[in-house]
Amino acid sequence: MAGENQRSDDDERPSGDDERIREDAESAEDDKQATGKPGLLARFPIIRYVLVAALIAGIVAAALWYWNYRQTGQYLQSTNNAYVRADFVTISPKLGGYVERVLVSDNQPVRRGQLLVVLDPRDYRADVAQAQAQVAAADAGIRTARRTLDEQRASIEQIEAQVASAQAAAAAAANEVRRYEPLAQSGAESRERLAGLVLERDQAFANLRAQRAGGLAARRSLATQDARIGQAFAQRETTRAQLTRASTNLGSVEIRSSIDGVVADKAARAGQFVQPATRLMSIVPTDQLYISANFKETQVALMRVGQPVTIKVDALDAAELRGRIASFSPGTGAQFSVLPPENATGNFTKIVQRVPVRISIEAGPEARKVLRPGLSVEVTVDTINAKGSRRRIEEESERLRRGDARVQP
Repeated sequence: MAGENQRSDDDERPSGDDERIREDAESAEDDKQATGKPGLLARFPIIRYVLVAALIAGIVAAALWYWNYRQTGQYLQSTNNAYVRADFVTISPKLGGYVERVLVSDNQPVRRGQLLVVLDPRDYRADVAQAQAQVAAADAGIRTARRTLDEQRASIEQIEAQVASAQAAAAAAANEVRRYEPLAQSGAESRERLAGLVLERDQAFANLRAQRAGGLAARRSLATQDARIGQAFAQRETTRAQLTRASTNLGSVEIRSSIDGVVADKAARAGQFVQPATRLMSIVPTDQLYISANFKETQVALMRVGQPVTIKVDALDAAELRGRIASFSPGTGAQFSVLPPENATGNFTKIVQRVPVRISIEAGPEARKVLRPGLSVEVTVDTINAKGSRRRIEEESERLRRGDARVQP
């Protein structure tokens, strides 16, 4: 009995394994109660609304952006590979010589025709005086040739009179011979007298021939003298051309501006010896600025002359100016480089080319005070007015293809 009671007491006393099981159950109950607490979104419902509203706003913004891109954004082509340019003029002397005076300074505005530099004119004044003397000598030669011609004409008249006299004397001598021949044959006159008359006749005809030859030579020398007069006139024209060139050279010692602009990069100094084509300074036409923008070849498909352009100038704190496309380069920039690429001579790597586009600037006086050649700009071209060009190109290609198909047998 005692043993049985003892085993029942042992069965009723909890063992170590039961204790651990009960502790694990209590711990699980505690964790369940801990995880059952309401979270941040449950405690603050407004956060959930804010997140939902932000998500909806993001979706709407994305939809609006996509709609705007499809409507206008895809037709806007931009590049920051663009710079302000100007077709400046390099001032160089036509002649060599010493610089006598420099009448302008760096960054000075000048007008067209304004005197910039004066070279020493003494040598060129001497050339003008020499050419003037040569013209005077040519004029004197023409006058001398004309007088000689007049003298030869008078001589020809004298010779013609002598020819007429010799012709009359020869005719008279011939008549005397004809008259004395019957008398000499009849014995009424001596034969010596007839021989003397024949001699006189022959001398008269010889003198006539001589006078005629002298007249022919005089007339031929008249033509020669006419040619000499023409030569004298040509010589005078030559000397006049030399005088004109010398006068032009004398005027070229005064170097003037050919355009309106601003003096830049002045290198001329008084007393400096310069050769022809030596760069003295440059004149920049600040009122004729334009932009040279280098667009990728993948951007120019819809670009056309006259399309509007938005210009952001870095020097103006990215202030926006307006402009328009003025023209396109006839080739990419690589084609006009010093060493253009020749892709057929080696391994080929395709590189996106850039096409220079000239853009006119529509800016007022205040903006032009800051704009200078070389400034960096960012340009955006609106090509929406050419959005149908791609379709028209495809239609043209289709028409050409159909036409070729009709032509082929």
